[in-house]
Amino acid sequence: MNLPNKLTVLRVILVPIFIFFLLTDIVPLSMLWALVVFSAASITDALDGHIARSRNLVTNFGKFLDPLADKVLVISALVCFIEMGLVGAVPVIIITAREFMVSGLRLVTANEGIVVAAGIWGKLKTAFTMITIILIMFFGILFEKDISSLPVWAIITEQVLIWISVLLTVISGGIYLKGYGKYIRPDE
Repeated sequence: MNLPNKLTVLRVILVPIFIFFLLTDIVPLSMLWALVVFSAASITDALDGHIARSRNLVTNFGKFLDPLADKVLVISALVCFIEMGLVGAVPVIIITAREFMVSGLRLVTANEGIVVAAGIWGKLKTAFTMITIILIMFFGILFEKDISSLPVWAIITEQVLIWISVLLTVISGGIYLKGYGKYIRPDE
């Protein structure tokens, strides 16, 4: 297994550790640890693709697992945020629906021998959403996970950031659908 694939596997392994720290109160500074783990996992996302492309180490395993690892990491964080009262269900449903749509589209096009690579909008959406999640956790650290103590500016910032993530999600999903939608026409 090459280095980019090891980094991707590490990202998957970090997800349950991240969730544990995010949702537990038994570990001192648990939100800080969750932030550290999520940030490390996010950095592996940037590194694995860069290393794979620059060293010509792109593999089918990486093409399969990398986007899946990103989706599991991001959706896990957002679902936990719903439980914590940090984000609403609607933006998470929109983001999750887009991820299912793009994954399904990739499956259909793979049957045609076509690989749907991540485009710039998809990468921008992923990076922005990861930064949003990091900032939401940062506010959680500042205010000790107590939603009632969040100042209005923090709540507004979180909501604006999550809805910008939703907008980027919808745009990137629309671009994928426009580019590859011909493979899922209902009359075929």
